[in-house]
Amino acid sequence: MPTITPKIIRNKRAWYIVVFVLLGAMSIAACWVNEAPRVADPNSNLSNADIAWMLTSSALVLLMTPGVAFFYGGMVGSKNVISTMLQSFATIGVISVLWVVVGFSLAFGEDSHMFIGKPWTYWMFHNVGGQTNADLSPTIPLALYAIFQMMFAVITPALISGGLAERIRFPAFITFITLWSLIVYCPLAHWTWHPQGFLRVWGVLDFAGGTVVHMSSGWAALAGAIVLGRRKVHKDKAQHVPANVPFVILGASLLWFGWFGFNAGSALTSSELATIAFLTTNTATSMASITWIVFDAVQGKKPSALGACTGAVVGLVVITPASGYVSVQSSFFIGFLERSYATLPAGLKARPLLMTR
Repeated sequence: MPTITPKIIRNKRAWYIVVFVLLGAMSIAACWVNEAPRVADPNSNLSNADIAWMLTSSALVLLMTPGVAFFYGGMVGSKNVISTMLQSFATIGVISVLWVVVGFSLAFGEDSHMFIGKPWTYWMFHNVGGQTNADLSPTIPLALYAIFQMMFAVITPALISGGLAERIRFPAFITFITLWSLIVYCPLAHWTWHPQGFLRVWGVLDFAGGTVVHMSSGWAALAGAIVLGRRKVHKDKAQHVPANVPFVILGASLLWFGWFGFNAGSALTSSELATIAFLTTNTATSMASITWIVFDAVQGKKPSALGACTGAVVGLVVITPASGYVSVQSSFFIGFLERSYATLPAGLKARPLLMTR
């Protein structure tokens, strides 16, 4: 059946020209809101210690995205290592630009009906500077808070790439993460973390992104896997061999290291709360990694590097929403439970959709 799609739509060069023109237009538009950076009031509550810690935390969270690239890149087949890693790397540039243009406004701008931020509040980072914000950043510049939240926005779509690996083209992935960030991530961040967001008003507690980052990316990855279908290697019933296990270990290590900024940085201060979040994160992750290895041995399986790394990453994920709210003793149990639940008989637990396919 002949295609009726206009030739210009099927022309990749035309699309690149369109994107180039859009980027140029955004650069010109940014000049319209050009202003001197807003400096803090000398009588504000800025804390140099908090600023130093949050700059460090922002850098740590950014490091997690290359960690995701190595973690996923080592697991896929050898033909797809570079493309898989490129997807994570590309999210840094794409989402960073998107966040400055309108993403931060949609997530943390002036509230609109408890659902979304008004896009013109911080459009092109207008009014984002060295001043504090009583609701969002009482002791650090609003610009620094925006940077920290930008790194969360960057890593979230990178996490989705694992569910789409080896079965999506690069242009389609970029289009997907752009739309998904605007339609899903920004509203969810507003609901959960903005003082007027309806989930925040209802009392939902999400210390460092269990809902906004991990649940959203997990469900998106599952939906993508269902829509795209099984990988070719699985359809052919061939054995899947990870391309580079050392990459997986390196990626898990970078994630573990960066996660301290992810969780402890969410305290937004260099305080005892950040210390507790740091400690519970490391404890739960260590317990999860050890538990994964031990349970594999108990089940008669050979302990593996993939198992240890997977256990560590799952431990990082499971402690995140509660890292600032639970005790160190509780973090032991949380790290242990994530693997123990997976080994329960099917009749004693809910079967995730992914397990039934």
